[in-house]
Amino acid sequence: MHRNKRSGAFLFLFLLLFPWGSVAQSKKTGDELEKDDRGKYIHYEVITGNAIPVDSLIYRAKTFFKLKKMTSIGTDSALFRQRGKFVISKTAFVLSHPSGEMLYHFAFETRGEKYRFWLTDFVFVSYERDRYGNFVPSTAKGIPLEKSPGKLNAGEWSSYINDTGRQSAAFAAEFKEYLSASQQAKPLHKSNSRISIKSW
Repeated sequence: MHRNKRSGAFLFLFLLLFPWGSVAQSKKTGDELEKDDRGKYIHYEVITGNAIPVDSLIYRAKTFFKLKKMTSIGTDSALFRQRGKFVISKTAFVLSHPSGEMLYHFAFETRGEKYRFWLTDFVFVSYERDRYGNFVPSTAKGIPLEKSPGKLNAGEWSSYINDTGRQSAAFAAEFKEYLSASQQAKPLHKSNSRISIKSW
């Protein structure tokens, strides 16, 4: 009798914990941000074997920037720099609400039959409710994603980093799809190594 109870309790705990193990493993899907040679978080990809003419590629990229309502912060030859943002949401008791926005810089560059792009310089700006109940930025100056917020907010800050990595990967996939569905990214770095954008 006691054995049956113990085996039943063990089975219940096993089934309860098993899905969490699966979730933990599924998080390692390439959504993690890495760091560049400045120590900044970055999502960096190089696309090779591009068969689309450069002028058409640039036109598609500019159209994508407009659709995403991104702001230009400079163009240098074949290098285009944009500013964008992600909304970071917080979930508590099944209810979700925006806790802030993650500002970022996006760069896109073409060369021959390849192009590259990266998202970096992430800055978090917290939200607060205004008198109309809308969530608006609480300050004009944000916190760089690399800056540790302290022990009290370490868990929450870690979730912001994970969410930024996930949204960056989703944005990158959408950008590649918009430019050309047939292109594939070629990683030019090893895992756990610093990423340098000085040469490619």
